[in-house]
Amino acid sequence: MLIKRISDLDDPALGDYSRLTDVALRRVSEPAGGLYIAESTKVITRALAAGHRPRSVLLQEQWLPDVEPLLAGFPDLPVFVGDSALLERLTGYHLHRGALAAMHRPALPDPRELLRTATRVVVLEDIVDHTNVGAIVRNCAALGADAILVTPRCADPLYRRSVRVSMGTIFQVPWTRIDPWPEGMSMLREHGFVTAALALSDTSISLGQLSADLPDRLALILGSEGDGLSRRTIADSDLVVRIPMKGGVDSLNVAAASAVALWATQAEHR
Repeated sequence: MLIKRISDLDDPALGDYSRLTDVALRRVSEPAGGLYIAESTKVITRALAAGHRPRSVLLQEQWLPDVEPLLAGFPDLPVFVGDSALLERLTGYHLHRGALAAMHRPALPDPRELLRTATRVVVLEDIVDHTNVGAIVRNCAALGADAILVTPRCADPLYRRSVRVSMGTIFQVPWTRIDPWPEGMSMLREHGFVTAALALSDTSISLGQLSADLPDRLALILGSEGDGLSRRTIADSDLVVRIPMKGGVDSLNVAAASAVALWATQAEHR
């Protein structure tokens, strides 16, 4: 590693981290620059294990012993080191997990590659909250989804907050974007998937009914936080599925709903 103790916050080499203080720049610069930010040694470890390549690392001095073994294979990697107050001035927030890494984004696979071998797929339609995206990804890893498909207007799963909330499990579950959508639903059917839209509808079946007669290949489709799934997606899906509610509650948060639906449709529930 090339350990560089920070002396000048205006150093252009620190630009990957200083631009994080502006949400608008973050959304533009990370995808356009082919980078994402991994936060915490746990997330960095999982990113490296998945074969992702770091461009630089930023950390507090006390985290050097934890990070050095992870980066042994990158002798020319710049590692910027500073105290907590200095790093907070640079990034605009407190690095309570001690370390950030600017990582090169891997090329996303063709969705057909993922669908060939998958049996449980989760589709995220226009989910805009990065925390929800990260939580859904973690649920997918924990509860056995084989792949995640993200529609064009959905939040970026490699956004810093999404990666952090997922606890780095975004590097475990294969994912890619499906575009166009909902036209891409035909691709799911071509690969033998039954499409199940989670929504409220007069024609919906309960999640219990779905789990009692699970198809071999199932795609669970989750909609945006405010409006839910689009009318066209609901109309084009093979099934509309509801989670029965009590207490006058009409629905769950989308991340919570994903956990319930994934648990109920695990293969062992046949």
